[in-house]
Amino acid sequence: MNGAESLINALAEHGVDACFANPGTSEMQLVAALDKQPHIRAVLCLFEGVVTGAADGYGRMADKPALNLLHLGPGFANGMANLHNAQRAGSPVLNMVGDHATDHLQHDAPLTSDIKGMATPVSRSFRVSDSAAGLAQTGLDALAASLSHNGTISTFVVPADHAWTDTDELPSAMPETPLAKISDTTISEIAAQLQSASSCCLFMGGRTLRDDALHQAGRIAAATGCRLVTETFFARQARGVGRVPTERLAYFGEAATEQLAGADLLVLAGTKAPVSSFAYPDKPSVLAPESATQCTLVDRDSDALDALKRLADYLDAPATPEVVTDHADYSLVDGAIDASELGKVVANRLPEHAIVCDEGATNGLGAFLLTANAAPHDWLTLTGGAIGQGLPLAVGAAIACPDQKVIALEADGSGMYTVQALWTMVREQLDVTVVLLNNRSYAILNIELSRVGVEQPGPTALSLLDLSNPDLEWTDIARGMGMQTVKVETVAALDQAFADAMEQKGPCLIEVML
Repeated sequence: MNGAESLINALAEHGVDACFANPGTSEMQLVAALDKQPHIRAVLCLFEGVVTGAADGYGRMADKPALNLLHLGPGFANGMANLHNAQRAGSPVLNMVGDHATDHLQHDAPLTSDIKGMATPVSRSFRVSDSAAGLAQTGLDALAASLSHNGTISTFVVPADHAWTDTDELPSAMPETPLAKISDTTISEIAAQLQSASSCCLFMGGRTLRDDALHQAGRIAAATGCRLVTETFFARQARGVGRVPTERLAYFGEAATEQLAGADLLVLAGTKAPVSSFAYPDKPSVLAPESATQCTLVDRDSDALDALKRLADYLDAPATPEVVTDHADYSLVDGAIDASELGKVVANRLPEHAIVCDEGATNGLGAFLLTANAAPHDWLTLTGGAIGQGLPLAVGAAIACPDQKVIALEADGSGMYTVQALWTMVREQLDVTVVLLNNRSYAILNIELSRVGVEQPGPTALSLLDLSNPDLEWTDIARGMGMQTVKVETVAALDQAFADAMEQKGPCLIEVML
């Protein structure tokens, strides 16, 4: 048995069952080891940004890491944008990066690079194997690190000679990583503040937005009258019929400031204090009222469910929330498609336990708002703002949850960043419906132009936000990767196409002309 086989077998024995890969020469021993390990599903992605984005989606839904196989420093660098998103999401991700053989590094071959320097900004832990005998242990230590703190990014480097050298060494047990729990003092202090506040918000993110945690938050709201407000870009939220409803903080700072106006207490749960995504001339960065008291119930690294339940019990809150979401059906208005009618179609047709990966940009909000009353589902958003996340996110979610329908709400500009994900969807026959929102523009940036004070943009500025000339023909792009496609231009056609997609299993793309 060589080092690569020892490593891959150890990871499989400790629950790793998926590997998103874009390998190169320095990883061939790892590729061969995966070939011998039947318990890890190896998924080829044609760009490293798809690898890392898929691992993010997998981690959000499985609550454990997939293994990423990346080729040296440049391969890792290609995946960094979606690792940034995964870091912001708090997703468990395990990056395995091949490197030159240790005695080859001295020759400064073309792909030699500072892998540690690249990895450290987006990795909570970083390791380099020191020998073939120690390679499996390095991998298990990295795996344990990825599972700590509710999920983090862990990266380890595999020198090629450590992978191909024979070894009989077996790793010791994987370290345990228990979650920290908040103190009784914190519970009592937060309870007192909630009971004395006249207008309070429980500002929520991270694991507080799972169904069981939201149940406890609903109990707290019933006992105190506090509002449940979520961060704008959350990793995963349980939504729909029977679940505790929340308010999503508005994207634009002025709207968010108005939304939080009058609050005298902001209790942070699984997230940080709300700030504007960008700075604008003469607009505030901090969104909460200056007069509001801010305190932290539980941070993102600690046990959110335990904190919320203990607080609810301390408050002697009712056993069940007073408010849960009811079902609603929407009447459609046929004609040209807009964000509202898109939202109605998705809301009416969304199957139970679907997973929605939202990178819909300007046209995704309608779908989000209107699906509040849809069948129970999970909603995943663009956590770190680096576009090109949505399609890979859907790949990972579908691998993690093969029995659940995945819907990718994808803007045309964002989709082009990681269009290769369509190929992986087809190759793996994933149950993903891509709703491609084609307005042939970086529409959000046209809004941002005016917000930063550009009142009369000229032709050059406008051309940099325009996705026509030539037009992106998404039905042709997707068909070229083997995907079933349809283009729709009316609400009725969209409704029929989406209904058909929800009844079928497998990948398809609906190009929605807006």
